[in-house]
Amino acid sequence: MKNYTITVNGTAYDVTVEEKGASAAAPVSAPAASVAKAPVAAAPAAPKAAAAGAGSIRVEAGAAGKVFKLDTKVGDSVKKGETVVTIEAMKMEIPVVAPEDGVVASIDVAVGDPCEAGTLLATLN
Repeated sequence: MKNYTITVNGTAYDVTVEEKGASAAAPVSAPAASVAKAPVAAAPAAPKAAAAGAGSIRVEAGAAGKVFKLDTKVGDSVKKGETVVTIEAMKMEIPVVAPEDGVVASIDVAVGDPCEAGTLLATLN
């Protein structure tokens, strides 16, 4: 038997696989596997370099997905409710809006980056 840890969508599973035949040339049937969910500490994502003077107002993802479009750039003025970043989840585009008026101080993600709910996407001053 061999033990493996397999991660699927951020959840790790300990898997034990039993080999049924000794010959590598023999046809292989599906291995019997027992699966137990392993406790996993989320690996911290490497922080993106924030622009100098990053703001104190956080713009965070409201849902898990991936960054689809950067609707603003550092230095842009935004009004409360204006789209700062667009994320894609389940083939839907979800606008992430400014929680209040301000100036974009940093964009902390790039197009295509995965994000979870609560991920810091940008900051405002």
